[in-house]
Amino acid sequence: MPPKVKFQKEEIVNAAVGIVREKGIDSLTARELASKLGVSTRPIFTYFDTMDELKSEVYSYAKTLYRKYIEQGLKAPVPNLGVGQEYIRFAKDEPEFFKLIFLTKPDDALGGAIEALKITQDLVRDSIMRIYNMDAETADKYFRDLWLLAFSFATLIVTDDCPYSDEDISAVFTEVSLSLCKAFKEVPGLSQGNFDKDEIFSELVKK
Repeated sequence: MPPKVKFQKEEIVNAAVGIVREKGIDSLTARELASKLGVSTRPIFTYFDTMDELKSEVYSYAKTLYRKYIEQGLKAPVPNLGVGQEYIRFAKDEPEFFKLIFLTKPDDALGGAIEALKITQDLVRDSIMRIYNMDAETADKYFRDLWLLAFSFATLIVTDDCPYSDEDISAVFTEVSLSLCKAFKEVPGLSQGNFDKDEIFSELVKK
């Protein structure tokens, strides 16, 4: 009879998650995982045909965890601000998972930053429409612009190159959020890209 497999699939995935959380996705190899489990590589390939399949499981775990952060942000008094704060917190708490989701080139197994943006956009759209009195198109563009700002801060954080405090980041979010809201409300056609930017800038610089 063949030897009984010592580890279950969930245990292997959990060990893989631990490696990626600590060292990043590039460190997840069959040899590294087998060493962590204290076995040969054979049990790993009892459940997974390739390491890419296992990496896909880790990616799904990271996305699920990210979604929990965003859902927590939606519970804030101002959900859009709460989501931004939780996005930054995710980058601080889980830098390697942030890199995996947002800084990894998409392929068949990994969705990449734009997929994550769309997932988050779907979660926050209704609250933005309700609180800021925007239609769906404007709400999506408003969130897209704020998300790009959050992405910039979070990338600085996970690359250990962020000179800004939490208070600084919050202040910038407030400034940009207010500016965007005012612009989308007061510039006809802005959300549709149908406006005369030269005329508008010309009037603004006179003030």
